[in-house]
Order: sequence, then structure tokens, then C-alpha cells
Amino acid sequence: FFFIGYAIAKKIIKLINDVALVINNDTHIGNRLKLLFVKNYRVTAAEYIIPAADLSEQISLAGTEASGTGNMKFMLNGALTIGTLDGANIEMCEECGAENMYTFGFTVEEVQQRRQQGYDPYESLKNEELRLAVDQIRDGYFSPDDRSRFHDIISTLLTGGDHWMVLGDYQAYIDKQCEVSRDFLNHQIWYSKCIYNIAAAAKFSSDRTIEEYAKDIWHCTMHKNGRPDNIKEECSTMNHEELSHHKSNDSLT
Repeated sequence: FFFIGYAIAKKIIKLINDVALVINNDTHIGNRLKLLFVKNYRVTAAEYIIPAADLSEQISLAGTEASGTGNMKFMLNGALTIGTLDGANIEMCEECGAENMYTFGFTVEEVQQRRQQGYDPYESLKNEELRLAVDQIRDGYFSPDDRSRFHDIISTLLTGGDHWMVLGDYQAYIDKQCEVSRDFLNHQIWYSKCIYNIAAAAKFSSDRTIEEYAKDIWHCTMHKNGRPDNIKEECSTMNHEELSHHKSNDSLT
């Protein structure tokens, strides 16, 4: 997801659409591969996209993602996940098993280590495939009407230090995608992993979440109809500061 309020994010969206024009109109692959940026992504769109997805990409840099639930929704609907060990991906991997999830990239410790040692994005350009892609974007291959349109994106990656280490784990991502492709062609392997993921998604049910909130945060027992027995009593004994603290924690979760 891209936050369109930021200038660089808008440029990335423009890049996606410009690349889509090239791919979708290519006479060799245009009828086999399509690139599409979904406008105004919302619940209504998700109701179609999530059940139809085969692969969910959750590729934030380790240590930077606020743990969301979108990846769990894909998991519950049978999509497999390719992703970094970040956010809820870690819990998902623990539940379904590493063999049923396609993880790649730096760990939090490796990210810190590389920054301390001096991460150099230019090192990644020794990969000829990646260097060609960067050159094409920089030289205007996808934007012939304005060849300098995406210079600021390239500057962010190279002279800007590539803060999110987009280039750093490129080859690891490609290698893992090759593994995904091989498994996808083997229906027995793919469907088996899908079933494991769906079953493992039970851990992330709202019932369990609410029960743990009641026990560990609200400190009340659950009524048979799912409502905390002593919630009114608990709230009445809390002072204003305590209530505000709990409310703040709930809103963040």
C-alpha cells in the first residue's frame, strides 16, 4: 500500500501505471501478464481481491511494519504468503510453519548490523538484472514523454541511501519467487500449503483475541454469551486516567 499524501508515493504510483502501459501492451506477454494498480482500495474491493488471490506479498523491511491484519485475511482465504520476517508475518510463520510460508530478506538484527557497518545500495547493482531495471527507470524507458520523471525515486534508492533497503534483498526476493513458481506448478504441494495456512489462521480469530483482551487487559471473565461478566464493575473501579490508558491501547490495537 502507498500513502498517496506523500510526493514520493505518488511518483511510485505513477511508475506503476507507466510500467503497466508497457507490460500490458507488449505483444509477447500482454495476454499472459498484467500489471494493475487498484484505485481507492477499500473493503468492497478487498472482498473480491482477497478471496481470489493465490499469493500475498508482505515485503516491508523487518522492524518497520505496524502489525496489521491484511496478511491474515489473505491467509484465512487460502493465499500463501511471500514476505519478510516483520509484523504479523512472524506470528503467521510460527503458526503455519516456515515450510508453508515463503520468507526472505533481512532480519531486524541484520538490518541493524548493515546500518552500523555502512549499508551501500550501490553494492546491490552488481546484480546485472537489477542494474538494468534501475537504469531503465532512470533513463526514462517507461516514461518516454518525460525521461526525468522518476529521477527522484532513483535518488532515494541510491544517493539517498535506500533507507528501506529495497535493493539490498532483491536477489533473495527473486530466488524466493522462483521457489513460489515451482511450487505453484505442483498442485499437491501448493494445495497442501494452502490447507495448512487456512487451518493455522484459526489462531487469529476475533474470539481468541477478545478472550485474551478480557483476561490480560480488562481483567474480567467472559460470560457465556461472550460478554465480560464484570466489565461494569471493573470500569466503575477505574479512575479516569486508567480508562484513558486502556482506551488508548485499544485504539492502537
